[in-house]
Amino acid sequence: MIWPALILGLGGLMLAGAASAQNVEAGRKVAGMCRTCHGLDGLAVMPVAPNIGGEPAAYLAAQLEAFRSGARVNEMMSVVAAGLSDQQIADVAAWYAAHTATAVPPPAFDAAAAPEACVACHGADGIAVIDEAPNLAGENAIYIDTQLKAFRGGKRASEIMTPVAEGLDDAAIRAAADWYAAVGLEITPP
Repeated sequence: MIWPALILGLGGLMLAGAASAQNVEAGRKVAGMCRTCHGLDGLAVMPVAPNIGGEPAAYLAAQLEAFRSGARVNEMMSVVAAGLSDQQIADVAAWYAAHTATAVPPPAFDAAAAPEACVACHGADGIAVIDEAPNLAGENAIYIDTQLKAFRGGKRASEIMTPVAEGLDDAAIRAAADWYAAVGLEITPP
C-alpha cells in the first residue's frame, strides 16, 4: 500500500517545515533594532550592554527567550524580546553567531593569572570554551560586575553561575571584571 508511506512522508515534511531554518540575512534585519545598544556587528556601543557578536546562537536564543518569558528581566531587553517571534529570535541569534569574536590580550598577558572560577567556561582570554557561556573578552567591567552580583544576589538565576558567584566576594568579582575588561575584543562580520 502506498498510502501509509505517503502519509508518513508528508507528515515528515510537515514536521520539518514547522521548525524553519535560521536565516542570517533576516537576522541582520532584526539586528537593526539591536544596533543602538549592541551595535549591528555585536560590539556594544553602550557600557550597560554586552558584546554579542560571535556568541553561540543557542546562547543568544536562550537569553532572548528568557527575556521574552520574564525568566530574565531587563528594562530594555524585556520590552524588545516581548515583540520577537520564535523565528526572529532564531534569525537574529544566527546573525550575531555568524560573526567571529577574537580576543586581543593585553601586553604581558599571563593566562595562568586568569580568574580560576571563570576559565573553565569563559576561557583565560574571555572567549568562551562552551556554548552555554558568553564571551567575556572586552566586556565593560561594570557590566561583568553587575551580572556577577545579580547571580550572587538571586536577581539572575543559573545552575552554573549562581553557585560560582555565591562563592565570590566583592574583591573577587571586581578582579574578574577587571581581568576580562582588560582583554580587547575584535568582532569580524560574516
